Amino acid sequence: MKYFALCICLALSTLQAQNNYNSESFKVTRADIESTGFINDSTANALVIYEVGDSYVDNSSYRLNTTIKRKLKILNRNGFEHGTVAIYLYNNNNGRKEKIEDINATVYNIVNEKVVKTTLEKSSIFEEHYNENYTIVKFALPNLKIGSVITYSYTVETPFMHKYKSWYFQDKIPKLHSEYNASIPGNWEYNIKLVGANKLATKYSTIEKNCLQISNGANSSCGIYKYIMKDIPAFINEDFMTTQLNYLSRIEYELKVFRGFDGTIENITKTWKTTDKEIEKDTDLGKQLRRTGIVKKLLKDSITTETDELTKAKKILKYMQKEYTWNKNLNVLQNVSIKDLITEKSGNVGEINALLYNLLITNNIDAKPILLSTRRNGFITRLYPVISDFNYLIIKVNIQGETYLLDATDDYLTFGQIPFRCLNSYGRLLDFDSKSEWYSIHIKDYSAKIFRYNLDFDETKTLKGKVNYSSKGYHSLYDRERYFSNIETYKNDYINKYSTIAFSNFNTKDTHKTSEDFNLDFQIEHAPDEVGNTIYINPYVFKFFDKNPFQLQERSYPIDFGYKDTYTYGIQINIDNTFDIKSIPEPTSLALPNNKGSFICSVKQEEHTITIYFKLTFKEAIYEPIYYDGLKKLLEEVINTQNNSLIVVEKKQ
Repeated sequence: MKYFALCICLALSTLQAQNNYNSESFKVTRADIESTGFINDSTANALVIYEVGDSYVDNSSYRLNTTIKRKLKILNRNGFEHGTVAIYLYNNNNGRKEKIEDINATVYNIVNEKVVKTTLEKSSIFEEHYNENYTIVKFALPNLKIGSVITYSYTVETPFMHKYKSWYFQDKIPKLHSEYNASIPGNWEYNIKLVGANKLATKYSTIEKNCLQISNGANSSCGIYKYIMKDIPAFINEDFMTTQLNYLSRIEYELKVFRGFDGTIENITKTWKTTDKEIEKDTDLGKQLRRTGIVKKLLKDSITTETDELTKAKKILKYMQKEYTWNKNLNVLQNVSIKDLITEKSGNVGEINALLYNLLITNNIDAKPILLSTRRNGFITRLYPVISDFNYLIIKVNIQGETYLLDATDDYLTFGQIPFRCLNSYGRLLDFDSKSEWYSIHIKDYSAKIFRYNLDFDETKTLKGKVNYSSKGYHSLYDRERYFSNIETYKNDYINKYSTIAFSNFNTKDTHKTSEDFNLDFQIEHAPDEVGNTIYINPYVFKFFDKNPFQLQERSYPIDFGYKDTYTYGIQINIDNTFDIKSIPEPTSLALPNNKGSFICSVKQEEHTITIYFKLTFKEAIYEPIYYDGLKKLLEEVINTQNNSLIVVEKKQ
């Protein structure tokens, strides 16, 4: 009993040591330094105990000032990276730039039972050029140790009021308290956007009169805002997601209206209707989408005289893929010139797909351009126009009642297929004659990977036979890109990955660069594991998954595959009759809630022939976080089946 009570006391003291942080102020307490871990996240390398940002317009300079204070705990050696701070300062090449002031930093340690403070020397603050628009101010905290507590503060002054200071509540390490206070003069009216799944603990606003004054006696009231978020988990990137900027908890501002003290009003953020007109008339892209005259003599008569509309559209796309090369530049609204593309045979995405659009409409094919944002670029803000959100262009065509999305930047794309980077939920369909609208980018067809093989296990204890691998959709695109860019490398990838298997007679059939399916045949020989007189045959010679991609305890953002997906095995193994079959794998099945996905595996034995059918299906392209545990368990079952399903045989005596 005494031993049990001692264990309880030790456990409670450990919990107290991990949770006794002062998360209500910037002041460092002894408990902050003595605390040894973070019970809510044992994997955390560091912890923000407290941070606060205060943004306000200075009454003398009329510039936006933001003072940031942060208190941070180093939990292990991997957390030392958080002892180096980098602040990016923007300039617009016209003499206007941000600047930083009042940098102060201190490291707190306990040495010989005493709190020891080490302050940052001004000589340890460095400035370096990053690019034409950014300078970085860096400093590294001195005397860092495991268990150190860091505090630092600084003020950034900016003349760029169109973009009020964003505040990130969430980062790659957990935070106990993150607070942002904003004072916004009534002259500036912003669209305010809260991003992310984490909820605010405090959201408060009021009005302060006469907060901003100018020399002629005019003044403005301010909106005073307080936002507090507590116990914020670290944001951890995992497979099958778009950019983390779509999900990091933060507040962002976009200037909507500016009201001058002289009574002038400038509407900065327009309506989507106004923005659509601006895209048409004021951007390079809008002008290039009307260059039908320059393209009329580009195509051969064999294309322009084609009577079947679908065949003609396919020929136009193939012409674009063959004649023009994408330079990997994502320019889409500005610096777009079809004339330059035609001359140089290489251009940015706006030029290539604008030319495709003009060729289609001049040949009487119903086509519309769609502006979108790529997966890495983030979601488009649909509530109000932010034209800089767009960085890509694709073309939608309607032919004989069917809709196809086209992109000519990649010569491996099949007709009706767009690059994976474009699968980002929705885009803006431009219709300059009628009305532009939002367009859902949804891939209705499944992508697939399929292994089919018929193998013989003969008296030499060797598994041998013919294997067929095929893929469809986006898997086919990836296979064709790898195969046709270097056939030998593609073959060697198999040989190197499966070193215990002998491969021969690689052959593709009915496959070319833009075919919808990829089909590969080859022969294999493989000696299964043998222990004494017992032989263990794993029928899953080739694995779809080496490990479970889902490792988090929980996930707060969607699982975004981009497309619906299936993985299938069709396996037949013929065991020589000189062996006794002792056991075969058990069948299994598992389904996601609401029938959103499934895994089935059936196993049958007829005399000395074993047949296995395995199918994993993801019925959705995007799953909400509530399905994360189900997906994790589904993949665990799949990997367990691949790795531990055995046909056990023994040589007859």
